[in-house]
Amino acid sequence: MAEDTSRPPDPKIVQRVVEAALLEDGARSDVTTKAVVPDGEVGRAAIIAKEGGVLAGLPVAEAVFAALDATVRFAPLVPDGSVICPGDRLVEIEGALSPILSGERVALNFLQQLSGVATATHDLVEAVAGLNVRSDGQGPARIIDTRKTTPGLRELERYAVRLGGGQNHRFNLSDGVLIKDNHIAAARDRDLTIAQIVELARRNVAHTFRVEIEVTTREEAREALGAGADAILLDNMSVADMRHVVEDVGGRAITEASGGVTIDTVREIAETGVDLISVGGITHSAPALDLSLELET
Repeated sequence: MAEDTSRPPDPKIVQRVVEAALLEDGARSDVTTKAVVPDGEVGRAAIIAKEGGVLAGLPVAEAVFAALDATVRFAPLVPDGSVICPGDRLVEIEGALSPILSGERVALNFLQQLSGVATATHDLVEAVAGLNVRSDGQGPARIIDTRKTTPGLRELERYAVRLGGGQNHRFNLSDGVLIKDNHIAAARDRDLTIAQIVELARRNVAHTFRVEIEVTTREEAREALGAGADAILLDNMSVADMRHVVEDVGGRAITEASGGVTIDTVREIAETGVDLISVGGITHSAPALDLSLELET
């Protein structure tokens, strides 16, 4: 079942992250605004797109201004997840000028960062559009995120990934079993095979958990499949090897490609028939989208 891309980030996490950012920026002790803007002065501002992309983070930006002054009116002109163009008016903000000016940078930081994540995700999703080679026959490989997120912002960045058309991997280490290279290295010290590692994980976690293991060769993938792995992560494999593994698996396990995924390589990877393509870069390296807040006099 596809994820609900419109599902907003947890409001409690948004509030906590916003408060931390306002504290970091000294927004409630803005000496410049206090010095030059009289108490009670009101005005209007607009957030404008300076480049094209996918907008993400409106609930977070709104929470910034609400935290400083609940009477500030924050009125989006387009919904989150919209494809935007340079010059587009995205939001109108009206009310006391002091909180608008003091919250400007924090609100834009969130909007620019999250819109960058959504845009990077959208670009990859568009790059694989039109394929129908997944092992379950349901369309192109799904672009998913990883845990390579900005510390403290994972909930928000995962939301941005969904707005960009991607899907989420496990939220944290308690969400699922993913046996990575260093887990395997530790087990190899005890002379365990790939099959034995999968079996060990299966014995030691609840039956409700899916067991996924990272492999680097076709032989390891076959061994993991024979041991009953639910998902097999193909780490930095060549496209040819990925294609062979997908054929070997034949839909009996989920296949996930990871490593070396770029806008230039993602379609070729998707054409191998893998079910998932995980991309750390959509969160840890996405360039911020250029947006600005402009007062209207």
